[in-house]
Amino acid sequence: MGRLLGHRDATIYLAGQALSVLGDSALWLAMGIWVKERTGSNSAAGLVFFAFICGTCLAPLTGLLVDRVRRRPLLIAANLATGALVCLLLAAGSRLWLVYLVMFGYGLSNSLLGSAQTALLPLLLPADLLGAANAAFQVASTGLRVVTPLLGAGLLAWAGPGPVIGLDVATFVLAAGSVAVLRVREPAPARGAEHPWAAITAGLRHIAATPPLRRVLVAVVIGASVFGFFETVQFAVVGAGLHRSPAFLGVLTAAQGAGAVAGGLLAAPVMARASERALAGGGLLACALACLAEMSGQLALVLAGAALLGVCIVWINVGAVTLLQRQTPSRLLGRVDAAGNTAVTVPQAASIAVGAAAIAVLDYRVLLGVMAVVMLAAAGYLARVPASPPSTATRDTVAASNRLHR
Repeated sequence: MGRLLGHRDATIYLAGQALSVLGDSALWLAMGIWVKERTGSNSAAGLVFFAFICGTCLAPLTGLLVDRVRRRPLLIAANLATGALVCLLLAAGSRLWLVYLVMFGYGLSNSLLGSAQTALLPLLLPADLLGAANAAFQVASTGLRVVTPLLGAGLLAWAGPGPVIGLDVATFVLAAGSVAVLRVREPAPARGAEHPWAAITAGLRHIAATPPLRRVLVAVVIGASVFGFFETVQFAVVGAGLHRSPAFLGVLTAAQGAGAVAGGLLAAPVMARASERALAGGGLLACALACLAEMSGQLALVLAGAALLGVCIVWINVGAVTLLQRQTPSRLLGRVDAAGNTAVTVPQAASIAVGAAAIAVLDYRVLLGVMAVVMLAAAGYLARVPASPPSTATRDTVAASNRLHR
């Protein structure tokens, strides 16, 4: 981690992108609350998040764009354009369609920025610092997501939507500025003559043809198919398990944030001693243990489970993203990242709906038990498959990174 903090461009870049997370997290919850206050409708408020998710579903197209242009100017333009888009919310008034339109564009931008960030990082850093950089970003973003939704809701209640919108716009401008001052030499993007459908699906085909990536993605998708249960189960853990008010969920969220920080600090050393696959598998195992702890109804164990959940999220994300960066040539990174995100997001979103329905007829401990079994199965799958040597894509990516930093 010390070498990473001593790398000028990495420090600037990660700080700038973490700032954009601050604005994102503050805005999405505040907009849902704002629509609820103006309409009194839970359905209208829920459509704010639905519009955002619909925007993220275009990730395969944004991933293709990331691979067709230079990533640094794309990140600058996308951050500034998203800041301008958010400004439209100041004129929304009673026009809910404008709020939904902006949130759709926000989801689209979120996919574009995420893939571009993933694709630029291997050009910015030596290959051996990728794990530490991904861990640092996960720690910063997870920590900010613990407090910034409350910040957004508090600002909205205190001064209305204007300051929340202004905060978000400012973070996008700062993120664009952080990218603008980077000293990175980016090769000209590939100009393939592929059929459009072949170009769009190239990321998914690369994952399917690369065993280490395929195995990790399959395991993470298995876990994601039940991970959304947490969105509903956490309220039952607090109410039925601990017999506390819903506000106590904030304590569990703080414990989760502490676990994420600890997990982020340990992620790079674990990968250095084992592998990206082992880190992701450890994250799945941590999630299974978290589920078992939260079934107990004992405060100390539930807090430990919340901390393990924070470790789980960071380890799975860092392991998967770092492996993706090391196993994918630069010309495909945007599409591979977009394909992976889509493959995980769809089952996770479905599991949120299933969990919300199942909690009405099943005890929350049954859902936690199902989650624990599925997570253990996913971790066991990763532990069983044989380790693979670095692919040609990995060696090509590392060599390109080394050439850029001589």
